[in-house]
Amino acid sequence: MLELGPMLRALMRNKIGALLIALQIALTLTIMVNAIFMMIERSAQMARPSGLDETNTFYLTNTVFAPDYNLQAALAQDLQRIRETPGVVAATQINAIPLSGGGWSMSLQNKAGDDIDGTGVAVYMVDEQGVDALGVELIAGENFAPSDIIWRDEAATEWPDKIIITKAMAEAMFDGDWNKALGQTLYINNHEPMRIVGIIKTLQAPWNGWDKVENAMLVPQQLDGRNSRFFIRTEPGRRDALMPQLEKALAESDKGRIIRSVKTMEQTRADSYREDQATYRILFTVIVVLTLITGFGIVGLAMFSINRRTRQIGTRRALGASQWQIMRYFMLENLLISTAGVVLGVAGAIGLNIWLVSSFAMKPLTPGLLIVGCFALLAVGQLAVSYPALIAARISPATATRGRA
Repeated sequence: MLELGPMLRALMRNKIGALLIALQIALTLTIMVNAIFMMIERSAQMARPSGLDETNTFYLTNTVFAPDYNLQAALAQDLQRIRETPGVVAATQINAIPLSGGGWSMSLQNKAGDDIDGTGVAVYMVDEQGVDALGVELIAGENFAPSDIIWRDEAATEWPDKIIITKAMAEAMFDGDWNKALGQTLYINNHEPMRIVGIIKTLQAPWNGWDKVENAMLVPQQLDGRNSRFFIRTEPGRRDALMPQLEKALAESDKGRIIRSVKTMEQTRADSYREDQATYRILFTVIVVLTLITGFGIVGLAMFSINRRTRQIGTRRALGASQWQIMRYFMLENLLISTAGVVLGVAGAIGLNIWLVSSFAMKPLTPGLLIVGCFALLAVGQLAVSYPALIAARISPATATRGRA
């Protein structure tokens, strides 16, 4: 192209400015692509289904302070009162809440023995209404029967002989084939057998950042303790009305305990991912700010270049150059600078991603995202230079006869 030689010579006369813009574009691409990749990963993590009927479920905490309290009788009365309330689908006592950040975990083995590696699993203690109260989908096997439920005091170490596990846990224990799991025996505490009587599709652990977040199991136990939780599922649209109603009914029915921490699963999910949401917003802000800084830098460099070459542009206009040819010149000049910056940015983005993968166990960048990032920054560069280029194109040929170059 005939303009390429003069264009390169002009850039060399202002090589510091061009180099700074190229480095700014490289830095922006390096950070932008990795930030967007992190945002995509966090969005996918936050969107993972918990397995629960979150829209229609809530829970509350029951704390007993009265002495000589019959915990088992009171629990039975509370559950009966809750379950008989119009609009309640199911209710269960539970030891931990999914996505809440606090709960129980154990290790399960395929074989008994002290020297066999186990697989971590989140533990939820429920009764025969646990599956219905949580709203999880039973895809194989059967639910617990009332006769399966046993009491567990705070000092107990024994476990029941039946469990329901998630599909993900079944795949982890049986070489990726969850269909093999039903009826099989797993071992807890190295030697205690537990037979798999059911498999549920999905149920997340209390810890959203755990790499085994979908490894969970239900065990048929009720806690004989002074602190317990009731997990309640309602008919669609009735949750919000039933929450204060049940809180009041339980509080007034027994003055020897306190009902507190009434919370929906939607609130729990929001709290669980609050830090992720904040990180998402921070990354988005960084991307916007860096892009704006890069765009304004391109505008500034182009305006500086135009101001220095006003007489030269006027001369070209006097010699017959059209407005489009003047605009094209500056847009091509910017494209050269942007391309150099993008090439450097690709190397930087890959290098940063390699470090993130090795340091934080992130996934590698996808080539598609890198390509999109390159074209996006090239487009930003062309958009940013279009206004200065238009100003240059409007310079009158008469300027060639006055002023200094």
